[in-house]
Amino acid sequence: MFGSTALCYFIPTDWRQLCEITTLLEEFGRSKVQRPVLIFIRSSCVKPFQAASLLALLLLLEGGMFSSHSPPPAPLEKVFQYIDLHQDEFVQTLKEWVAIESDSVQPVPRFRQELFRMMAVAADTLQRLGARVTSVDMGSQQLPDGQSLPIPPVILAELGNDPTKGTVCFYGHLDVQPADQGDGWLTDPYVLTEVDGKLYGRGATDNKGPVLAWINAVSAFRALEQDLPVNIKFIIEGMEEAGSVALEELVEKEKNRFFSGVDYIVISDNLWISQRKPAITYGTRGNSYFTVEVKCRDQDFHSGTFGGILHEPMADLVALLGSLVDSSGHILVPGIYDEVAPLTEEEINTYKAIHLDLEEYRNSSRVEKFLFDTKEEILMHLWRYPSLSIHGIEGAFDEPGAKTVIPGQVIGKFSIRLVPHMNVSVVEKQVTRHLEDVFSKRNSSNKMVVSMTLGLHPWIANVNDTQYLAAKRAIRTVFGTEPDMIRDGSTIPIAKMFQEIVHKSVVLIPLGAVDDGEHSQNEKINRWNYIEGTKLFAAFFLEMAQLH
Repeated sequence: MFGSTALCYFIPTDWRQLCEITTLLEEFGRSKVQRPVLIFIRSSCVKPFQAASLLALLLLLEGGMFSSHSPPPAPLEKVFQYIDLHQDEFVQTLKEWVAIESDSVQPVPRFRQELFRMMAVAADTLQRLGARVTSVDMGSQQLPDGQSLPIPPVILAELGNDPTKGTVCFYGHLDVQPADQGDGWLTDPYVLTEVDGKLYGRGATDNKGPVLAWINAVSAFRALEQDLPVNIKFIIEGMEEAGSVALEELVEKEKNRFFSGVDYIVISDNLWISQRKPAITYGTRGNSYFTVEVKCRDQDFHSGTFGGILHEPMADLVALLGSLVDSSGHILVPGIYDEVAPLTEEEINTYKAIHLDLEEYRNSSRVEKFLFDTKEEILMHLWRYPSLSIHGIEGAFDEPGAKTVIPGQVIGKFSIRLVPHMNVSVVEKQVTRHLEDVFSKRNSSNKMVVSMTLGLHPWIANVNDTQYLAAKRAIRTVFGTEPDMIRDGSTIPIAKMFQEIVHKSVVLIPLGAVDDGEHSQNEKINRWNYIEGTKLFAAFFLEMAQLH
């Protein structure tokens, strides 16, 4: 189709054709044969709202969309060399941070002291980089038993205030989930242990490793006395695993102060969808968590004395829970799919482009069979369709042995993962109405109460925003490949919070592989991910500067 030196020209007649030509050029360019290319663009092709996307598209072409894993740009070459030479030091620092048992989930004084120590270490690290650091007092947390525990401070830090540069704010957290070697860990969870290039330890991937990768990238520029390409801010908390207690109030308070000069927000608190191919995350599902209580009386019953003459609460509850979802995973609540965003051809193509080995995914998940057979169906039902999961029953007999008891009251727990454009309050009404209808048909004399205890909206971003393009270019520089553009089936409330309160573009740039086991036993981050992730952030700084 193209000669080796021929001048290629295109005259698209509309916006869609322009996008198709760009895709064609991307594929054509990977052949590494250099050819001059001209695109004649009619003004009628580009509507006003498409102008920003066109500019970003042309910048991508100019910036080397076609290059394979070529050497890094000159400003990054020394930075990458520095990172490689000092990787053992970076691993040692991660080991020191993992050794701090910063568990925010268990509300006990010892762990709170560890959290305060962790935040102090991080603040000191940033100060030594030359950052202006403020540790914000977050007050205390009132627990259900009446106990009060201090909340660890939130770190606000700033490096650079050049008005000609863009300002990127990085969010991270340094608290971790509980971990005990007796729960199935092969090593001490608070001693970072390297085995075959895998760094095992609680917090290694969630989220101490990614936070340190960002800091390491900054430190490389500092050590080489190179000017940081962008202004950098940090917001680092210590209560994410416990629901980011009081953080929303702080973000609201700092909206017109700390965040006033911020152009972009970066989060690195999730994982790739594969073991070796990097990803950029542009959306997460929300979550509505429900309880449904069925009560006959406060005391339990003896089944020999009362069995057969009661409306048993457990029978009512099982019927209610069984009415929520069918064996194919389809939610049975009327109207629940009405507001789900329609599926577009462009979105389908996004799923097709993602690298996912279904057999490897199934084996690593230790699941015999999924509900769906194709990659596209699996990804759509993880990311863009709602799902309903039943989590447990409170008040039921669940101990070993045989106990012939009829529970007097039971509470079922389930949640629905929400997707664009579902609304939390609408879902609450739909679920409540459905359960009331099912319960009324049972003619039970028991009392039923439905409560939504948590309501978090889904989050989705515009992948044509500047920092998404910068992240793609940085990934090509470091990894020599296009990233998977993914969503996350879980909920990351902080992304939606920043987007709604601060009104800035938010991007998730994960560093960890799909098998890192965040929240699980034997959590790890690969040394390769940690070190190459540090390079990725360094390259991202430079790409942001060029695009800004």
